Amino acid sequence: MTIQAIPNLNLALAFIPVILVVIILHRWSLEAGNAVYSVFRMLLQLLLVGYVLATIFQADNAWVVMLVLLIMVSAASWIALGARQQHRLRLYKHAFMAILLGGGFILVLVTQAVIDLNPWFEPEYMIPLAGMIFANSMNSISLATERLYAETARNVPYEKAKAIAFQAAFIPVVNSLFAVGLVNLPGMMTGQILSGVSPIVAAQYQIVVMCMIFGSAGLSTAYFLVFSKSVITQTEGHL
Repeated sequence: MTIQAIPNLNLALAFIPVILVVIILHRWSLEAGNAVYSVFRMLLQLLLVGYVLATIFQADNAWVVMLVLLIMVSAASWIALGARQQHRLRLYKHAFMAILLGGGFILVLVTQAVIDLNPWFEPEYMIPLAGMIFANSMNSISLATERLYAETARNVPYEKAKAIAFQAAFIPVVNSLFAVGLVNLPGMMTGQILSGVSPIVAAQYQIVVMCMIFGSAGLSTAYFLVFSKSVITQTEGHL
């Protein structure tokens, strides 16, 4: 069984609920323009990434894959610090190394030991898995940074603030572990089932994904919180 292509006319029908929500936003004098922009940007980004990934998959080149991974880590590090514009450059190296080392370790473990890719850089697996890992690391670091600044601003000692920030960053991860399979079927598992893969095999892959998410969040966030101490304490005026 293969997933059938969606005709453009059928795809357009998916935007009906989007239009209805935009109408509600407009009628209620809310930010309808921003919602329209976000939907348009989503559409453009997904179409572009589809063409880019198709080109990368056809190239089947290890150096191209590594370059894409480096770009992903660089972008994730920058986005993770978006709320701290004034300190972004000083914290960037720590965010970059946290995602590179924490997320990179998880990526190597999963692709080379758990799944055992052949060739080792197989882009159809490497890039989507890296995307999930690096994005999860990015979100966790972003949450941890915000909570860390909030706690140090209240004169909480750094070590205690670090622990609070780490725990706060883990709330979405823990919630996702509780909900998976009970509240929702995650994207990878759903996609595999739709493509005809056995639900048991799909569940195995999803277990790997959840372990990836848990590990990348923990390792990357811990690295960032430990090695960014000097920047955080200096900018907040703490010893």
